[in-house]
Amino acid sequence: MYSLSGKRVWVAGHRGMVGSAIMRRLDSEGCEVLVASRQEADLRDQAATMAWIEKAKPDAVFLAAAKVGGILANDTYPADFLYDNLMIEANIINGAFKVGVEKLMFLGSSCIYPKFAAQPITEDAMLTGPLEPTNEWYAIAKIAGIKLADAYRKQHGADFISGMPTNLYGPGDNFDLNSSHVMPALIRKAHEAKLAGAPDITIWGTGTPRREFLHVDDCADACVHLMKNYSAAGHVNIGSGDDITILELTKLVCDAVGFQGEIAHDLTKPDGTPRKLMSADKLRGMGWQPSIELKDGIAAVYKWFLENKA
Repeated sequence: MYSLSGKRVWVAGHRGMVGSAIMRRLDSEGCEVLVASRQEADLRDQAATMAWIEKAKPDAVFLAAAKVGGILANDTYPADFLYDNLMIEANIINGAFKVGVEKLMFLGSSCIYPKFAAQPITEDAMLTGPLEPTNEWYAIAKIAGIKLADAYRKQHGADFISGMPTNLYGPGDNFDLNSSHVMPALIRKAHEAKLAGAPDITIWGTGTPRREFLHVDDCADACVHLMKNYSAAGHVNIGSGDDITILELTKLVCDAVGFQGEIAHDLTKPDGTPRKLMSADKLRGMGWQPSIELKDGIAAVYKWFLENKA
């Protein structure tokens, strides 16, 4: 077991939804949390990143820093998504090894898996089929990060591990309708429909595709659990182990928001992949399970949205 107590712990990407959740979770670990602003270190710059790591001397690292975006951004800026993410992860992982960081956790994304992977998706499905074309640039960078962490473990014995979160939601999410994911988009649409007194809200397709969701604070708790208890090559899925249809999700969101109108379907829009659920068996076998029910999590996120965004 690796103890974080008394350690200097760098949360790379501390301003993001996942990074900020990890920082909240670390409050109870008795460690000193380190952060690097973009002004202090451009993580795409090898020299700047190395200089900051040498100065800060972290004992442990949560690598949550990444260039992220939706389908449109990925399709418009493929070179940026591939190059920036490759540089960020390579600079931090190599820098951590050079200064003797005791333990590092790299965070990836469920988009690393093939578009038509068998469900639920087990960790060994990575690299067994073609990726989803709309975000393959980001996925390839994340796959490279997993393999880089494994390579430093194999060649140098570095205690570097990787975790793959599922679809996350929570405080600090992106509620921009042009670039947000399904959960925050539905919350904002239902909220605006409620304010406008609209008779309905419209969702894409039939609403039958099934998706998995995990509150970001549960994700952070799982990350800390893995940092303490996992030390091996190969990544670990971080998910709820359950999925829900988009229509069922929409109903939960409408209930939380208090929107009482109808749910309409735009059948000219695609449904997307019928199901995307990651296997939770590996993480459950290590004694971790989520604690935030989806209904309660949505209500809490809507409260955060009202206080911070609405």
